[in-house]
Amino acid sequence: MTRRTALVTGGAIRVGKAIALALAEQGYDIALHYNQSSHEAVQTAEEIKKFGVKAKLYQANLTQPEQCKALVDRVFKENDLSVLINSAATFPETDTIMDGLADWEATMGLNLRAPLMLSQAFVDNTPLSGHIINILDARINQPAGDHLVYRLSKSGLWHLTESLAQDLAPNIQVNGLALGAIMAPPGASQDHFERMAEKIPLARTGSPKAVGEAVAFLVGQEFITGAVLPIDGGEFL
Repeated sequence: MTRRTALVTGGAIRVGKAIALALAEQGYDIALHYNQSSHEAVQTAEEIKKFGVKAKLYQANLTQPEQCKALVDRVFKENDLSVLINSAATFPETDTIMDGLADWEATMGLNLRAPLMLSQAFVDNTPLSGHIINILDARINQPAGDHLVYRLSKSGLWHLTESLAQDLAPNIQVNGLALGAIMAPPGASQDHFERMAEKIPLARTGSPKAVGEAVAFLVGQEFITGAVLPIDGGEFL
């Protein structure tokens, strides 16, 4: 029997790594995508293999449209791919209307266009059944002036998640996870991250492990599609 494979974009570090490890623990072989984190990708692959599954590394710059299709086509050619996790994302520090939208192309390209193109390629290669899970952000339910382009990209991805769930049924299930305070943002101190718990109803921050467990839950369901599960401790109720 051929073991199922999950492609996890941005799977070498942070939340993507947690998702890859959770799916490996569920018995999935992992197609681990990375762009620049080659050293971390090798380390993560070794951790994945401890679960008795395979881990193959795939480098691609997903801001380049042609590399999105090439990545999925290659993974399908070499594996029995049934799960696509769109986890790779960018979170620019200077991202307000006053910053001149300098990061528009890179942010929209990676956070929104890449998941769309990866999903298209996934559909082209998946005749029977499969799962697509998009990693979203719970904060976009509360409009604010910070991280403008990032918020727009994740809002678009939320809409894409619901649209694809309708368009791709019944063969492919499409769901999302809307993350709250899971990890400290790049550059932020752990102290700052822990203080965020003061604003969260559950009075604590989350962890990448919680995200991985939620992904493992969704790929095991046969009657859930179009759902966006908040992993935010109630912060954005």
